[in-house]
This record gives sequence, structure tokens and C-alpha cells, in this order.
Amino acid sequence: MDPTDIPPDEGHAQPHLRSFSRSLPMRLLIAREAVMARFRPLMRSHGVTEQQWRILRAIAERGELDMQGLAQETFLLLPSLSRTVPLLERQGYLERHAAKQDQRRTIVRLTARGRRLLAAVGPHSEQQYAEIAQFIGPDALEQLYDLLDRLAKLPKPTGNGADANDDDPS
Repeated sequence: MDPTDIPPDEGHAQPHLRSFSRSLPMRLLIAREAVMARFRPLMRSHGVTEQQWRILRAIAERGELDMQGLAQETFLLLPSLSRTVPLLERQGYLERHAAKQDQRRTIVRLTARGRRLLAAVGPHSEQQYAEIAQFIGPDALEQLYDLLDRLAKLPKPTGNGADANDDDPS
């Protein structure tokens, strides 16, 4: 049998696919994991998860956010936020209140305890950034930020049935 006649379900890559090692979604995941391996122990040592940390950081940056804005800033779905925000509130890191203009909207902001947590973690987090910059070089790190910003502005595909909620295309 000619090797080109082997069906794709027998473990052979399709000729029209780029090498898996050059899959951009996979390369980004691998890089993310390498970076997060430096930050996860820091978060864990302060009793917060990655999602909780993203929420705290986003609110610290913006001052206060409604739940929709928080979802957009953190790339977390509203159902996840609906579970995580009350937990952070019970832990004393956040407080919630209804928006003055629209009582249906919930506004979230840091408490003094939340600000203290960020102040405690901040120097350790910055040390990790310094080590990353030392490893790849400060100029390369700035270039990486610029490239990621450009990539984030990539127009969404149209007309091919692509859905933002589809699974990873790698």
C-alpha cells in the first residue's frame, strides 16, 4: 500500500497541516506554562488561584469594575466570576455593591485586605519579571509585549463558521 493512501486516523499527519511544533496556539501555551511556572508558587503561597489573582490584578489596575467589565479584562466567563468573586469577598479581598445608575449591575472593588495582599505579592512578582527580562533580555521582553499586543489585534475570521467559543485549533 502506498503511504499516501493511509487514512489520517492511523497516526499520520495531514500534509496540509504545519508541523505541530510550529502550531502557534501550542507555542503560546508552552510559553504561558513556562511563565506561569514562575508565578503559580507565588500565588499559591499567598492562598490565591490564577483566576483569583487575575481578578485582583484587574481590579487593582482599574479601581473598580462591573462584572461584565471584569469578565472582559480577565478573559473569564461570567459563571466563573459568579463563583469566584463571592469567594474573594468572603475572604475579605473584595467588596461588591450595586451601581448607583443601574441597581442590576454589580460593582466590585478591592478592600484594604486586598490591597495589602497585592502589596505583599508585588515585590516577589516583580522579581519574577526581572528574572524573565534577564533571561531573554529587556529589549526582547519589550518586543515580545509589542508582538503580543499586535497579535491580540488580529481580526477575527469571518464567513468560515469560526466561533470564538470553539476549542483550540492547534
